[in-house]
Amino acid sequence: MSVTTFRVRGMTCGHCVSTVQAAVGSVPGVSAVKVDLPSGTVTSTGTASRDSVAQAISQAGYDVDNESSPPADQGLPRAGQSGGCCCG
Repeated sequence: MSVTTFRVRGMTCGHCVSTVQAAVGSVPGVSAVKVDLPSGTVTSTGTASRDSVAQAISQAGYDVDNESSPPADQGLPRAGQSGGCCCG
């Protein structure tokens, strides 16, 4: 089993956390997901590839970085989003 951590931009509320957690949790091979809103990180455990987890986060509407430290612009809108949040 491997543990993979991503920085994710655009998560600003509990609904964002739920959305990302569900997206990553649905990836075949993922056995656990931890989404940390304050740090802007998502950690997955399991046998799923790093690429498949990153793709799930991206398809959920969030920008993914491949480093584990929090992004400097966490909370800023993703291109095409009005409020930087899934609720906006």
